[in-house]
Amino acid sequence: MILRLVLFIVLLTSSVAHAEQTMTPVTDLFGRTVNIKLPVQRVILGEGRQLYLVAMLDKENPAKRIVAWRKDLIQSDPATWQQYRQQFPQLEKIPTFGGREQGTFDIEQAINLKPDVIIMNMDARNAIVDSGYEAALASAGIPIVYVDFRYDPIAHIPPTVKLFGELFGQSERSEAYLKFRESELQRVTSRTLKLKNPLPKVFLERLGGYSEECCMTFGKGSFGRFTKLAGGDNIAANLAPGSFFTLNPEKVIAANPDVVILTSGNFQAFVPGGRWIPLGPGVNIDESRRKLAWFTSRPAYADSTARRNSAFFAIWHQFYNSPYDVIAIQQLARWIHPQLFADLDADDTFRRLHQEFLPVPYQSGYMVSLQKEENNHDVKSGTTPR
Repeated sequence: MILRLVLFIVLLTSSVAHAEQTMTPVTDLFGRTVNIKLPVQRVILGEGRQLYLVAMLDKENPAKRIVAWRKDLIQSDPATWQQYRQQFPQLEKIPTFGGREQGTFDIEQAINLKPDVIIMNMDARNAIVDSGYEAALASAGIPIVYVDFRYDPIAHIPPTVKLFGELFGQSERSEAYLKFRESELQRVTSRTLKLKNPLPKVFLERLGGYSEECCMTFGKGSFGRFTKLAGGDNIAANLAPGSFFTLNPEKVIAANPDVVILTSGNFQAFVPGGRWIPLGPGVNIDESRRKLAWFTSRPAYADSTARRNSAFFAIWHQFYNSPYDVIAIQQLARWIHPQLFADLDADDTFRRLHQEFLPVPYQSGYMVSLQKEENNHDVKSGTTPR
């Protein structure tokens, strides 16, 4: 009886304390000022892959505030999902919604869950506004904030990480990560900013193996921006109307890339038995290398400098939609300028990131090249490496 009374008082005190929290204004990535009770206790994640950042802030138990999330992590990144669900089985109990479509969720379910905030990606806003969800949730007293990792990661990751830190009452952790990220980014840009043209020509094949057709790619945004920072000349940068589009194979042939880099991962949920390259924590890297080799036979690359020099590489696609962009930038720099960045080990950087900021142990498997040992030379534009 006494124990029940104590538990009742603890729960009542906790509920009253949260109810008495004052509303604090925060600013999202659209510049909207939103009033929220901080720190939040109940959160709906508009994208499951936001766990990549939530795990940094709630390192002891990433599941503790999440009351619902979109099921994209489970489908798009099964290796990471398995890693986290094994260590935090309570994640499996979180209700899921939607699938591949941005901005789709059950409005009634969202209201019944009584979240303190719903965190959505910027690209979902049009769908949310057009459906009337934003107005309906506002009427129910449920705020939405918008974040971005995908479209302009270099500019948007810092304010997104800071916003999460504010929401979760973990500003010190978020600032510590941003300092780490900036320091690691400087290890690349301090050298690439001094490079002179012509730079090695790079073709980025987006979602390698997701489709049999060629050639999905990146424009100036996302991995296109990573490539520029890494000292490469993205051949699609001035041809793409946006961050993501498909380039005609003839244009790839005409450009004759020195380096071909694919983004890929385990897309079994979408393309069963496809030519996608398994990448992520703990994958069989020999299998990844075997599947990468097939791409050298694509007609778009048949006579390319990249094929003659076996300069084909693949990297975990989810770097484009996570706070870990600096890892991709370091790895691209090493592949594009191996001699200049002979001392740079992105795998080690990611290991240190895990040790300092994440609750799960690091497992390699995020990047692969055709050779087990990468050649230690620079790729010169249009010439055979020496």
